[in-house]
Amino acid sequence: MLVQTEPMPQSGSERVMVRVHTPVGSVVAVWRGDAHDVAGLHHIEWTIGEDIHWGLNTWPALLAEPGVREEAGQVVLRGRLQLTADGAAVLEVGDSLVLFDVCSPPPPDDTRVEIRIDPEGVELYPYQL
Repeated sequence: MLVQTEPMPQSGSERVMVRVHTPVGSVVAVWRGDAHDVAGLHHIEWTIGEDIHWGLNTWPALLAEPGVREEAGQVVLRGRLQLTADGAAVLEVGDSLVLFDVCSPPPPDDTRVEIRIDPEGVELYPYQL
């Protein structure tokens, strides 16, 4: 996913936090690239440090279109979720795919969902095309 990133004021943590502007919304996340390259246009891969817990951090989405936003101190990812043969899940958010592990019970396959995650568990890895 091609995004625009900008540095956030640091709070003393070792983690570099950025605001990431995507075609489907904006959130704060952990930057896992070079600290000198924080600001700018980047192709990124999302890495999420939380599993899907149906009914606890994952629910059916009320809107069909993909999105990312902040709400009540959490990152909310909305998109189409598909289960894989090995028990994982892939969330399609715009033109990006985000891989998740799934805890029991699994969510329904091929459904629109919202997943709420702590911002410290959302990491962005830049890559070159």
